[in-house]
Amino acid sequence: MRWVNYRRWRGGLALAGAMFVGGTGSLRAQQRAELTVFAAASLKDAFEDVATALARRTPPIAVRYNFAGSQQLVLQLQQGARADVFASADERWMQAARDGGLVAGTPAIFARNRLIVITPAANPGRVDRLQDLSRRGLKLVLAAEAVPAGKYTREALARLAAAPGFGSDYPSRVLRNVVSQEENVKGVVTKVQLGEADAGIVYVSDVTAAVRHAVRTIEIPERYNAIATYPIAVLQGTEQSDAARAFVEFVLSAEGQGILARQGFLPAEAQAMAPGR
Repeated sequence: MRWVNYRRWRGGLALAGAMFVGGTGSLRAQQRAELTVFAAASLKDAFEDVATALARRTPPIAVRYNFAGSQQLVLQLQQGARADVFASADERWMQAARDGGLVAGTPAIFARNRLIVITPAANPGRVDRLQDLSRRGLKLVLAAEAVPAGKYTREALARLAAAPGFGSDYPSRVLRNVVSQEENVKGVVTKVQLGEADAGIVYVSDVTAAVRHAVRTIEIPERYNAIATYPIAVLQGTEQSDAARAFVEFVLSAEGQGILARQGFLPAEAQAMAPGR
């Protein structure tokens, strides 16, 4: 977890020329809030940039981030961990939080993402195309199925089974090569980056400037890719509801969306997460 201190007050968080008032909540000039945000590991770089942007335009807020797999975050919340905002990498785990009575109001979809194959820069496994992932003896690392990235990966493999040149048994042949299943997508990136695996499947947003020199990428065609959907919500029991709503509203704002886009996320018009999803 990392603390980010926000020091300057500029009269409220402006979004598209409007200040947070009424339903979105206003932050008083003299109020100092301490905000805890639980967020999917894949959001780490983008949300740190969000923190930097907010430091220039909010009243004093100390933000503590907890980045982990969405399934781990929900488990922590179910076991009594306290937080003000939850940002998940899929609707499944946000729904689990809702079913447990942990969410206040209706979550909003704020970003989307897509998958990409990565190999070490030296490409020791000679992975040059998607079909090579099923080659016997390849060392593949994936996110576990309970992890959003792992679920999306298995969806993409199932779609590729219907593509010309892959075969209906493609998913099973690929999964036989898995040597490690990680608890979050950043674990996949790390193992491939360090050369502990011949290939892995991660989000496009995970191939950051800090990682790009150490890996090669192979794109998954759009028609076979799985698109990740990210919801965000204020949590029940927060004592910082104004600050929590301000954080969510900034992520949904044009500036927040621009930050996410620069980190490789696909745009998502703000929309409510459907009931029962």
